[in-house]
Amino acid sequence: MAVKKRLRTDRVRIHRLQPADIDACADIVAGDPLWRRYGMTRARAARAFRRALAVSGGGPGPRGLSLGAEIAIARHRGQVVGFIWFRLDGTFDHSGYVRWIAVAPDSRARGIGRALMRYAEERIFRKGPNVFLMVSEFNRRAQGFYKRQGYIKVGAVDDYIVSGITERLYRKTRGPIMAQRRRVK
Repeated sequence: MAVKKRLRTDRVRIHRLQPADIDACADIVAGDPLWRRYGMTRARAARAFRRALAVSGGGPGPRGLSLGAEIAIARHRGQVVGFIWFRLDGTFDHSGYVRWIAVAPDSRARGIGRALMRYAEERIFRKGPNVFLMVSEFNRRAQGFYKRQGYIKVGAVDDYIVSGITERLYRKTRGPIMAQRRRVK
């Protein structure tokens, strides 16, 4: 049995997605059976990443893509090992939303997902006190990961993305929206 070496997260560099990163991110998506369950192929993932990079400004973009979306990638020893796609105000127009997060299979359980979540949360919490995300009901590993990051299940949505699959809604909060607004004034 091979033992995974723990990565030093100080050696993982996180930065915004660049055009040269798209193929590696699409490969991560295509290599994971979870994404295939949602009909995601390498080509579809690459198109989604290209659209996200092409869109700038505010308001809805092509096919409803939010222009406020950000994608960050994690790089270790020159290789893309993960990414996170999030919005600063994607939930109810007030709270951050993590749309996609993925780590290459050979780089999992090494702190990369945690580093990506911290990156997104730092950006989101500057704007508001809440982060939301959805995770497939069958994806117990991801649910455990989110719980360890301080997320709490707040609901479930049946048949939201794919018929027959329930998505669980998770939230991490620093308080209600109105409490933050009072502190700012």
